[in-house]
Amino acid sequence: MIHTEGDEVRAAGTLLRKAGFAVSQTCWSRPSCFDFAARKNGNLIFIKVQPDIDNLSPNDSAELRSISKSISAASLLISENAREKPLEEDTVYTRYNVSAITARTFENIVSNNTNPLIQAGPGGYYVKIDGTAIRRRRQQLGLSIGKMAEMIGTSRRTLYGYERGMAKPSVTAAYKLICTLGIPVARSVNVLEKPAKQRECLLLTTAKRVIAKNKLLMKIFTKFDQQGIMTVRRAPFDFIINVPENNTRIIGGIADSKERHLDRRVDEILSVTKIVQAHPILITDGQEPSHKDISCIHSKDLSKLKSFEELISNFT
Repeated sequence: MIHTEGDEVRAAGTLLRKAGFAVSQTCWSRPSCFDFAARKNGNLIFIKVQPDIDNLSPNDSAELRSISKSISAASLLISENAREKPLEEDTVYTRYNVSAITARTFENIVSNNTNPLIQAGPGGYYVKIDGTAIRRRRQQLGLSIGKMAEMIGTSRRTLYGYERGMAKPSVTAAYKLICTLGIPVARSVNVLEKPAKQRECLLLTTAKRVIAKNKLLMKIFTKFDQQGIMTVRRAPFDFIINVPENNTRIIGGIADSKERHLDRRVDEILSVTKIVQAHPILITDGQEPSHKDISCIHSKDLSKLKSFEELISNFT
């Protein structure tokens, strides 16, 4: 049986639901850098099924990271190949700083709570280790840095790097460490958790071009720029506004009179905002969706708003 990318997206969503995650609709109304959002307890994640990780563009990857950073979420690719070569199971790859794993590894994480230990990197495969545990155990065994380095077949400098967290051992070196010390020192990688630190990846040049081409977006940006607005190109929505002091987040779409699949896109916006716990809003120049579950503001009324509080009042 031939499995399509759509089959893989549905399979990933089904796995998450069975594991107790709330999962949004699949975002197919227009090209998107993610397929769906999912949440369980404090874990929020945006997932993209990409059969070959090398087909993910730098712009899509950067936008996926920007959205995830803005909404305090993790981002993940589910892939099977890199340049048509199969990815290894139970291994975490990266594509433009977005983690990538196979569908089987994803199933193992979600269904069995078993996180991978191996990370692919330049030059080979590596393992993240607990340097403090290595140093403590070495001292308990009465081994000097030099003696232990000799036992595992590495240099004093390399072992020092392991203990200080400045170097990651290869899979073979990690195995030797575990055998020599007699304790588990490898740390698994939880790809469903938001990274402690995420690099800034705001698409400023692109954002300026997008804003310049969209009069409604220009109005929003001009009025609420001080509130921290981020423009989005590859998602069902068009902008995100975060206001930390109000503990408020707005995810909004912009609809013009020529849009053909507005109802489908609004459904996706509503579904995603429910998962990420944000307020949905639609800015229009006349066209409105058939249902009334989203707050709609006409472009002419947008100019009348004098404060962010007036915009929030649309949700209460």
